[in-house]
Formats: sequence, structure tokens, C-alpha cells
Amino acid sequence: MPPEKPVPAVVDEQVKETTFEAVASICSVLVVGLFILTLLGQNMVIPSGSMEKTLLVGDHLLVDRITLAPPAKWMPLVHYREPQRGDMMVFLKPVADPDKDGNPTYPFLVKRLVGIGGDHIHLRNGIIILNGVAQSEPYAQPTIPENHSNFLDEFPSVPPDPEPGNFITEAWTVDIAKHIENGDLVVPNGMYFMMGDNRHNSADSRFWGFVPRENIVGRPLLNYWSFKTPNDQEQKTGIGDNLAWMGHVVLHFVSDTRWKRTLHPVR
Repeated sequence: MPPEKPVPAVVDEQVKETTFEAVASICSVLVVGLFILTLLGQNMVIPSGSMEKTLLVGDHLLVDRITLAPPAKWMPLVHYREPQRGDMMVFLKPVADPDKDGNPTYPFLVKRLVGIGGDHIHLRNGIIILNGVAQSEPYAQPTIPENHSNFLDEFPSVPPDPEPGNFITEAWTVDIAKHIENGDLVVPNGMYFMMGDNRHNSADSRFWGFVPRENIVGRPLLNYWSFKTPNDQEQKTGIGDNLAWMGHVVLHFVSDTRWKRTLHPVR
């Protein structure tokens, strides 16, 4: 019998990732993340209480930018639709807010869509009457004698008054009269009427008018993290304030995270 050939030893070769490959992998992750954040989704932090109790100051939202976007042939399987009454919308404010240097800025806002083109709207004791039908809105702050406001709760029966500090734009005080029929505000085609759920603490379409279709960015999809945040944190823009807040978040991440709200879908 011929002599047996020796069995070659099995060598366990470990393939090491080169520096170039590691950098390429990180860049790939960043590119995918940037694509998701810019085209498919967007991060947004709630800075005010205008949507309480639905959304709280310090809620961090992932915004769906695809569903309400114009249909694209390169994504044929995506479900597209038009904004619907009751949707929460993220949009660019249709009127400018001056920054600290007086330059115009158009911030992102989140409100609930109340009326679409052709709708007739008025409020009676805080209840929305839409096309002659009173709406049931369990998410909205109720109107009681203690918080009743003629302008807010009987809109548009009381003309807006652009006094300093009340957030009503002068242009809206002129334009609103063109859209009132028999005591109802009529929403023009291609426009939307937005209101906050916290009806007595929300500067919304009652103050500055309609939102055009092209201003709509998307709709909140997920509250991916919620952290207890002071109502005035947005006004603290100094470097020292930002560093102090970052330190506070690190030290109180566990205790001040609203765990029951984190990773919850937004409705």
C-alpha cells in the first residue's frame, strides 16, 4: 500500500480590517443615516407646550417625510397620500420669525390639521364646527369658564388684534376678512388650517393664517426619546447654557428620561 499522504495542517487565518476599510464602513453608515434623515425621515425636538398632552416639551420625534411627499417613480412601493383632517403635521411656518439679529427665519412647527381646502370652520365655546358638524376631539384641551377666550374659543367671531405680544400677524388681520362667509372661515384650495391640541397655549392658524401645501414637511411617526425639559430651554442659546444643558442631560439621563413615552408611536 502506498504511504499515506500527510494531512495539511489547517491554518486559522484571521482577516484583519484595514484602516481604509474601517473608515469606508463608517462612511457607509453615515451616508445611509444621512439619507434616512434627509429624505426618508427627520429629527425634531418639541420646544413648547402647544401640543400638550399629546406631545410634551422634550419629546424627540422621528418625522416621516415620505408618505405626504409627491409620488416618486423611483419608490413605486411606497404608499403616498394627501394630508387628512386630524393628522399631526410638521411644516414650515408660513410667516417669518425674526432671529436675534432681526433676520427672517421660518421655523418648523408641529400642529394638528383641522381643515382642508373648501372646509367651513368656526369655533363655538372651543368646539370646532366643521362644515356644520361639531367635532369630537378627545386630544384637545377642553374649554372651561376659567380658560375661555372670545378670540380663541369663538373664532373667527372676534376680529384678530395685532397688538404686541399676542403673536397675531398684521397681514392676517387684513387677509382673514376675505375668507369669512356667514360667520365661517373658508379654507382656500391648496391651503390647510392648523391648530395645536393645547388650544389656549398655541400660536397657530388662528394667529397667522393658512399653511400652503408646499410648506408641509411630513408627519410625526415615533417619539424615540422623551426627556424632561424646561419650557424656556429653547430661549437659552448661549454656549454656556448649551454646555450646562448637555451636562444636565448626561447626569440625569436615567432619572429624567420619560421611559413610558420613549419609543412610542405618535397619534
